[in-house]
Amino acid sequence: MTGPQLKDALAKSDVVHDRDALAMAIEQMADAIRADFSDDEVPLFVTVMHGGLPFAAQLAFALGERGLDLEFDYLHATRYRGQTSGSGLAWLHRPATPMRDRRVLLADDILDEGHTLLAVKRWCEDQGAREVRVAVLAVKVHDRCVEGIEADYVGVEVPDAYVFGYGMDYYEQGRNLPAIYALRE
Repeated sequence: MTGPQLKDALAKSDVVHDRDALAMAIEQMADAIRADFSDDEVPLFVTVMHGGLPFAAQLAFALGERGLDLEFDYLHATRYRGQTSGSGLAWLHRPATPMRDRRVLLADDILDEGHTLLAVKRWCEDQGAREVRVAVLAVKVHDRCVEGIEADYVGVEVPDAYVFGYGMDYYEQGRNLPAIYALRE
């Protein structure tokens, strides 16, 4: 089955945050993160794939420019599997780097309702992480977030609509768009 075409989705969408606004938000997040980590520690920087990849790369470079060294790993846990609504959590890859007594910084594209990020954060804690901080490019504005999860570092807010671009997909398309778009209802 072929999903809807990205071109059609773009015709029915508006830019919520352009590339310049996202770059500025990431720079501000990097300042806040850098202030929270000492020079003598190397946090484990875990990217939540696939959506978190573009954001995590930009954030990692910004942190490097500020003198914060990072150890990298990634995980792939999803509820969407190419759809526009979530189902049960599927683990496709778990980090191989030991987390015991480490400070972990999770980098993801969006905090929507929080089911995936809460499960991932709890898994990291179960692996013995001393602390787990969450950095997200975007937070969706609504009151449906599950209890027990919030982002420690937020780039931008997005409306309570279907959003895509800058890591977020529309039927597995559009992740590499350099802006965030929202579908019009």
